Parts: sequence; structure tokens; C-alpha cells
Amino acid sequence: MTDARLLADLHAAAESVWQDVVPLCPGFAVEVLPRIDSTNSELMRRARDGALHPLLLVAAEQNAGRGRQGRQWHSQPGAALTFSLGLPLQPAEWSGLSLAVGVALAEALHPQVQIKWPNDLCWQGRKLGGVLVETVSLGAQRYAVIGVGLNLHAPPLPPDGVLGPGMPALPAAGLLDLMPDAPKGVGHWLRRVAAPLLRQALDFEAQGFAHLVPRYAARDALMGRPVRLSDGREGVADGVRADGALWLATASGRSAVWQHEVSVRPC
Repeated sequence: MTDARLLADLHAAAESVWQDVVPLCPGFAVEVLPRIDSTNSELMRRARDGALHPLLLVAAEQNAGRGRQGRQWHSQPGAALTFSLGLPLQPAEWSGLSLAVGVALAEALHPQVQIKWPNDLCWQGRKLGGVLVETVSLGAQRYAVIGVGLNLHAPPLPPDGVLGPGMPALPAAGLLDLMPDAPKGVGHWLRRVAAPLLRQALDFEAQGFAHLVPRYAARDALMGRPVRLSDGREGVADGVRADGALWLATASGRSAVWQHEVSVRPC
């Protein structure tokens, strides 16, 4: 798809998303950019400058997209959907937001899409996409930036096959591998996930993550599997707690693992 057609596709999808969402979220806006370093970085910059309104920022191309632990997410035009949703939120507890986002995305995409704690979307053990949640606090206000990257086509592995220190890269897949008959344009996928994601974010603000645990469990890619944490611990993944922490079962019992402590890979 040429750049002009890609942008036209995204603009049409953005208008459709705006019409669906603005009744639920007054002041909501959608912005489409041809290219940028990172939609998350841009919304974080704007938020620090005081722009805290609800905004969906979509890029046809990112050249410095970010994942957890400083990993980069490269997107080629038309090969991936990359966007960030910025929202002023005031939940009672913030823990579990990335898992709530994962539930919304997985359910909007396909029954076979699973969630690998804490922020990956997977199919048949391969990574379809990921989520990066960041926040900015300005006085009493806190602004959440929810970044999403979804592969339409599987990207190549990095040359060394490694995404981070000592952690091998998951093999990748694209949504069109899972659904080869689906529309090929990125606009279709933006329409498919954007409104459910915003609704889930607002639901999380009102109710937190605890009521989503059964829905998460139905998509849990790690449940019952042996895992190794980046700090060297090993055990069996045993679901998630009501606050979003991963339960790790070992010979000495169960312990909670927090999102900011570890990366998880099946052994």
C-alpha cells in the first residue's frame, strides 16, 4: 500500500473511531501522523507540556517505538498498526491496567489470541503485538499513555535474535497469519480495537482489574507452564492475582511477581 493510500485508510478509520467513541468520552480526538519516533514518546511529551485531553495518536510509521525495558519496536508502513491512547484517569488502584488492556485487545481480535503476562499478545506461542503503559503526573492529575503495536505481517527477528540482555526474542507472527482472509489495511484493525480499548480503560478506572481476572484467565498463555524470570527464579505460572501480579508456584509455595520486577519466558 502506498503512503497516500495508507494515510487515507487510517484517516477514514480515525473518523469512524471518533464517531464511535466521542459519545462515551467528551473531548476525545484522533490524530494521524505519517511518521514519528514513537507515539508513546510524543504523548508523554505533550502531557508534560500540559496537554491532558483524551487523544488517540496513530502513526503510519514509527522509527523509534518503545517496548518494556527499553526494547525498540520498529514498524514499517502497512506492516503493523501502531498507536497510543492518552487518557486522564483516576482509578483507585493502577495495578493491572496493562492486563486489562490485553484483555480488551485479545477479545477484540480473535478467540485464539492469548495474553502473555504482563504485556504481550500471542498466538501459537508467537508474538502478535505488545502493550506499553506509561503515566505522567501533573499536580493532582495523572495521565495514562497506552501504547499498542500489532503486527499485520510478522517482522524479522533482530540479527542476534535477542530483544534484551540475556532474554531470547519470541518468534513473531502477524494478524494476517492468524486471519488470512481478513482485510489487509491497517484501518480495519484500528476500527476493530480502538473503541473496545477505550471502553476497557474507562471500565478499569471505575472498577479496577479484579473483576477481569476470569476473562484474563480464559486468555492466559502462561497458565500451568514452567517459566524462568529475568532474576533467575523458576517455577510454574499459576494465574494472576486481583491486582494483576503473576502467581509463581514453586516447591516452597506461591509468590507474587510484579510487572516492574521481571520479564517472563517459558522455559
